Amino acid sequence: MTLKLYLRPVAPAAKSDSSSAARPLAGSDRSFERCEVILRGDGDGVRSDILPLDRIDDWVTAQDSGLAGQAEKTLEQLMRPRAAFAGLPMDRPAVMGIVNVTPDSFSDGGDRLDPEKAIADGLAMWEAGATLLDVGGESTRPGAEPVTEAEEAARVVPVIRGLSEAGARVSVDTRHAAVMRAAIEAGAAVVNDVTALEGDPDSLAVVAEAGVAVVLMHMQGDPRSMQKAPMYNNVTLDVFDYLEKRVIACIDAGISQDSIAVDVGIGFGKSIQHNLELIDRLSIFHSFGLPVLLGLSRKSFIAKLSHGEAPKERLAGSLAGIAAGLLRGVQIYRVHDVPETLQMIALWRAVEKSP
Repeated sequence: MTLKLYLRPVAPAAKSDSSSAARPLAGSDRSFERCEVILRGDGDGVRSDILPLDRIDDWVTAQDSGLAGQAEKTLEQLMRPRAAFAGLPMDRPAVMGIVNVTPDSFSDGGDRLDPEKAIADGLAMWEAGATLLDVGGESTRPGAEPVTEAEEAARVVPVIRGLSEAGARVSVDTRHAAVMRAAIEAGAAVVNDVTALEGDPDSLAVVAEAGVAVVLMHMQGDPRSMQKAPMYNNVTLDVFDYLEKRVIACIDAGISQDSIAVDVGIGFGKSIQHNLELIDRLSIFHSFGLPVLLGLSRKSFIAKLSHGEAPKERLAGSLAGIAAGLLRGVQIYRVHDVPETLQMIALWRAVEKSP
């Protein structure tokens, strides 16, 4: 039976709280000294143990001699500093502000259909400290119907052009190659695709030829069907395996490894328990050696765990989820509430760095 190895750093801590045995997590100011070591076979049987770093290779080799040396390679990926992503340093948290120009997004649909309003709101986020603005023209909320590529492009291109000409760093949230191309021509530096460049056969070539950065997200199904009884053998490992295949496809297509970030897709074909497990186990995704993006702002599972709050009343839960991401070393946060998120991150980092 073929076994696959996974390593998940356990309880990453501030470097000031670490022992001499600890290693830096993704070149950041967090470190780890133990990993959950996971082996999964072809039949989805999983065995695991939590071990100090200096015992991992011996344990893995004892389970399967063919895996000797793989743990060390994965540890190197976990430790190595991340390259800048679209010009953004990845040794500190980065905040991506959401600028939806749709009539039907779950939280802010219709708020920014007017391009001038969208540009003004986006620049307010930028001035507040967002380091990336994510412009989307097609809702991907559960049950959403697709729009034509022409309509989507008509919504996003004027806003992307206005924001980029004002000096903001902009990403386009789209799954359509034609929209990607138009957005890049308008100034987008990042493509953020819920289908991980799999939804349109031309997407890989568009991103590779343009040389822009890309966020690869996991989604089970499509927006119309994704929340109808989603199922996994092991949600963390299944999402990991999918994203790994998409990273390889991108590199094979000529996209630079340093231009790729990954997103586990909270709420995209996941139950509440799936979402919670993925958030808890986010540190495993540092094994790619790439930046990790977390997008959970205002999502419905927050209200389902609380008192059914409307989307714009889910700030506290959103911040709690971001704090969980900070503890696990996530580099990029996609949010609706930029000033509040930055305030929370500033306080969290100050406490972490306090002697």
